[in-house]
Amino acid sequence: MADESERAVQAAIDAELRLLDPEVRASPVLVSELLDPEFIEFGASGRRWDATSILAVTSAGSVDPESPVKVSEMSGVVLAPGVVHLTYFADNSGRRAWRSSLWRLTATGWRMYFHQATLTG
Repeated sequence: MADESERAVQAAIDAELRLLDPEVRASPVLVSELLDPEFIEFGASGRRWDATSILAVTSAGSVDPESPVKVSEMSGVVLAPGVVHLTYFADNSGRRAWRSSLWRLTATGWRMYFHQATLTG
């Protein structure tokens, strides 16, 4: 069972890192493959996002490929079969935040169901 949990956590981590990749973020098709249709985010700005609004922002070219997000302290835990919770620290060009994501396994693979970012000093 531990191996299965480790594989699930690693799959969620891999998917999270793909979503943070500037090349992936610039592609609405690739982003939509990683977001659950019921996706919700409470962003560091305090704004509530859904899959449609996130796709509009990422496809508008707002991601700087020269400034990738720096990630540290990423860890995950399986909350239930097919559900992984990730937490990590992200530095996006000096905008630093603790981040939390829920990933769920679907028929098409791991998809982010929920994300929250909290700015830190």
